[in-house]
Amino acid sequence: MTMDNTEAKKEVRKAYGLIAKEAKPCCGPAKTCCGNSVDPAVRISKNIGYDDEDIGAVPDGANLGLGCGNPIAFAELQPGETVLDLGSGAGFDCFLASKVVGENGSVIGVDMTPEMLEKARSAAQNEGYDNVEFRMGEIENLPVANDTADVVISNCVINLVPDKLRAFTEAYRALKPGGRLMVSDIVLEKELPDYLRQSVSAYVGCISGAVLKHVYLDIIRSVGFRDVEVLEESHFSIESMLNDPSAKAVIEKTKVTPEQAEMALAPVLSMRVRGVKGNGD
Repeated sequence: MTMDNTEAKKEVRKAYGLIAKEAKPCCGPAKTCCGNSVDPAVRISKNIGYDDEDIGAVPDGANLGLGCGNPIAFAELQPGETVLDLGSGAGFDCFLASKVVGENGSVIGVDMTPEMLEKARSAAQNEGYDNVEFRMGEIENLPVANDTADVVISNCVINLVPDKLRAFTEAYRALKPGGRLMVSDIVLEKELPDYLRQSVSAYVGCISGAVLKHVYLDIIRSVGFRDVEVLEESHFSIESMLNDPSAKAVIEKTKVTPEQAEMALAPVLSMRVRGVKGNGD
């Protein structure tokens, strides 16, 4: 990436603000989202691990189809726990978590995009989600106290953060001793071509900001997480790749063919990974 950290955050905030306003789901700039006779958010969500019950259980507009996996499915949430969602967007995973932790639990969503926060807060208020709150903030500087959460989740967001070491350090700080990290994210099997790494569209589309898989896992371990384990990973299918808004952004901006884009994006993995904060930490 040729963008500095400030520019990268500005582009991400701008792109996801537009998505929130236009309610067009995709992991990329709003203008790259494509129409479909089936709600794209529903189609995308089913492809990445959510079922009909999940999709139907949240307020209208909360599911924008922005994730790359279902962290709730692996988080083993329990009633009464406190959940912290890094990059909570319109609140999809927060609303799902709230139903599991119940009235004695709580969910905190953190996001840096005002439009997303407005959308999530409105849904929470209108639908009576009293155990959910949404806070403005960057995940490299979380607006939460030490030892707050039993579980930290995140869905296709940390790849967008320039300083991933700082993001995981903050997640570690926010967890209680013995707390769990459960992240769905995009990683790479090998380095991307230069034209992708330098693409703003590919960055906000969750591609060029991603790092190599082993680097991502090493960062998680380096901040102190134990028992770091990849629970699931998958390549994008050919069909998904050619329908993916990120791929469309790359094709549009670089003028490569769909076949060239498919080959260039072949190293991109969707991964679910968990870790644990030690009891003595």
